[in-house]
Amino acid sequence: MLEGRNVNLRIAEKEDLPLFGEWINDVEFFGQYFSPMQLSKTEVEKMFEPGPHELKSFVIEKKDRIVIGEIGHFYALHPMWKTLEIGYSIVPSERGKGYCTEAAQIMVDYLFLSKDAACIQATTHCENVASQKVLQKVGFRKEGTMRKRANIRGEWRDITLFSILREEWKEPKILAKIA
Repeated sequence: MLEGRNVNLRIAEKEDLPLFGEWINDVEFFGQYFSPMQLSKTEVEKMFEPGPHELKSFVIEKKDRIVIGEIGHFYALHPMWKTLEIGYSIVPSERGKGYCTEAAQIMVDYLFLSKDAACIQATTHCENVASQKVLQKVGFRKEGTMRKRANIRGEWRDITLFSILREEWKEPKILAKIA
């Protein structure tokens, strides 16, 4: 478990798959910046099977162990390039409270402490100001716009690429303990 001040991150387990399935199938969970998905239990399970990008999912829990979201990392291009990407989502009722920012900082701390990566990146929909603020608070810098990279609700949309380099990070900011 990765411990922070207000939230902990724990590796997602098989028991978490029904909750992940609920979130994936809930139009409100991912909001306006993603296309609605409807996946079966089997399809959700396949999403978490090992693959070439080595997706690793974590559950975001408040200190009272209430699960409020998910965050994960994967190799953005190919594992040999060692470029990691993070992605996250928080239940709508817990947004705007700083939990996602703390979870993202914990993840960045963990990745730079445990992986041989020079860079961690993240992408957001160009209009997703809340997610962009999370990344900027954690130290990510805007690299630019990637044109027509996401098909959202039947329309090809631009996304913004953010990154943080190891030398910009320097040392852990929030990660209190790896249990």
